[in-house]
Amino acid sequence: MKKIQVWLAAVVMGLGLGLLAPGAAAADSYCGLVWGSLVKTDPAISQAKVVNVRTGQHYCFDRLVIELNGPVAGYTARYVPQVVQDGSGLPVPLRGQAFIQFTVNAPAYDDNGNSTYNPADKNELTNVTGYQTFRQVAWAGSFEGYTSLGLGVRARLPFRVFTLPGPDAGSRLVIDVAHFW
Repeated sequence: MKKIQVWLAAVVMGLGLGLLAPGAAAADSYCGLVWGSLVKTDPAISQAKVVNVRTGQHYCFDRLVIELNGPVAGYTARYVPQVVQDGSGLPVPLRGQAFIQFTVNAPAYDDNGNSTYNPADKNELTNVTGYQTFRQVAWAGSFEGYTSLGLGVRARLPFRVFTLPGPDAGSRLVIDVAHFW
């Protein structure tokens, strides 16, 4: 009986000191994402042309993909108070509580001035109805070798930008915007 009391006292004392209790859980970022919301940029200039824009949904983020007909070389993505059109500087109206201006250092026209990407609806490049983060993707123009899009999102959330090779000799410029912090 004395052994049980000594053992029980040791267990209670160990719990009181935190030796036997589980440690505090580490605060993991959402889905393991460690992105931020500051500007992302690559100053290189691409010889490729913009040929398509599409979007997709993932468990942890919404994705915008800009397809080029060659290797992608440069971009700028940043939160702005208002997205503006290339050349004119006129505002691009967007739904959402925060706005990302995404500029690809590549035109959406060929060397003869012919369009390589001409959206059917410049205010709705893709249908993002039902997306968790995206509210609207709009055309902001292609001027002097740069092409810009406006991305309306539900809040200022972390994002990342990266490139992928293909399809074929083309490439893709990708922006993922997280659903949560």
